[in-house]
Amino acid sequence: MTEATAFLGISALGAGYREGRFTPREVVETALARLDRLEPRLNAFADPMADAARADADRATAALAKGQELGPLHGIPVAVKDLIEVKGAPTGYGTKVEPPHVATEDAALVARLRAAGAVILGKTNLLEYAYGVAHPEIGQTNNPHDPTRTAGGSSGGSAAAVAAGIVPLAVGTDTGGSIRIPAAYCGIVGMKPSFGLVPLEGVFPLAQSLDHAGPLARSVADAAILLSCLADRPMPLDRPVRPLRLGLIGAHVSRTELGNAVSSHVETWLDRLRRDGLIELVAVEIAGLEQANADLMALLVPEAALIHAERLARNPGGYAPGTRAQLEAGGSVTAMDYLRAKARQTRLTAAVEAALDGLDALISPSVPFVAPVEDPVIVDGADSEMLASGFANLTGHPSLSLPFGAIDGLPVGVQLTGRLGGDARLLSVAAQLQDFLGPGCAVQPTPL
Repeated sequence: MTEATAFLGISALGAGYREGRFTPREVVETALARLDRLEPRLNAFADPMADAARADADRATAALAKGQELGPLHGIPVAVKDLIEVKGAPTGYGTKVEPPHVATEDAALVARLRAAGAVILGKTNLLEYAYGVAHPEIGQTNNPHDPTRTAGGSSGGSAAAVAAGIVPLAVGTDTGGSIRIPAAYCGIVGMKPSFGLVPLEGVFPLAQSLDHAGPLARSVADAAILLSCLADRPMPLDRPVRPLRLGLIGAHVSRTELGNAVSSHVETWLDRLRRDGLIELVAVEIAGLEQANADLMALLVPEAALIHAERLARNPGGYAPGTRAQLEAGGSVTAMDYLRAKARQTRLTAAVEAALDGLDALISPSVPFVAPVEDPVIVDGADSEMLASGFANLTGHPSLSLPFGAIDGLPVGVQLTGRLGGDARLLSVAAQLQDFLGPGCAVQPTPL
């Protein structure tokens, strides 16, 4: 079978199954063949899980032959980040601190994927323990649009697998932008849902008060279907009345030498949509936003240090030097620092909700720049990779990155953020904006 199914979405794959043009087993074989061809250049997969995927695909194929429907993801290949437990498969966490752990049970979200009929194709690479540094013995995941550049992190393997046409769907985790940043770099949709919407049992934590799991896909419609399965509740795409009313967060529009190209690109597209009467833009200022990323780190750093305290004491040399330094820094955050950040977190959450009054969503560039050669060091300020993304982890608001064209062949993402618990509404707004943009803003990688 050719690679004709590589870039098909959920609806097209489902139609092909039911019309007898191809089977789940054939689609999985195509996915595995494409994976074999693109690895290790992408370095997107920690464990392809080929035998288990074939067995699941055979079950899905047999069910179709009997007229049985397994669910909305019947026979659809899905990849999951390698800190999410899949029964019988090793979980490596992107580290050399300890050998991979073979899970005895599925994570709660994986159980939901199986209940929806999905085929778990494999485990995807990540930055070490999802903490911002690639372990040198594992390496970063490379970008399908330019393999000399990073796919981003920490969910870079999941984003690259989707962008490269290996799988239509993947699951990542996001504590400060780790779904949305690689989605932006790779030119796909990546969503951090409202805090607590997707269960995290069986997902190794980075910082429990900030962690989220969510979908990566090539379309908003597919992301909505995947999120509905992960959250075990419907995510209907109701088309909002045009024009969309969007609040542009000026503080997240970088004017530095590094950020100017992406900011100008996004502003040009937004101005075009505004002139066409498709959107209204409102300048938004949010009190306390300038402190958000510092407060995020004041919570994340000590929470991560506590989670890793025993491992760090037992085998400090197993960590990448950058990860170890970040964990060791956790002890420098005092209880007073942590509590002050928690107090500001409460105030910022209320301020973001207030800023959304009368708006369909908040908008800004997802990242101030296109994919760099390697994952940048975590910094604060206008050139921070997480300039726009961190605040929504602090407040728990749903936030997603949408493909927004490209600069010299490298994708640009725009970030949309909605009300707490308004995940379906945010997806509806994103779907309408994706329709307004048309196929010109969806960037498919040059054939690898």
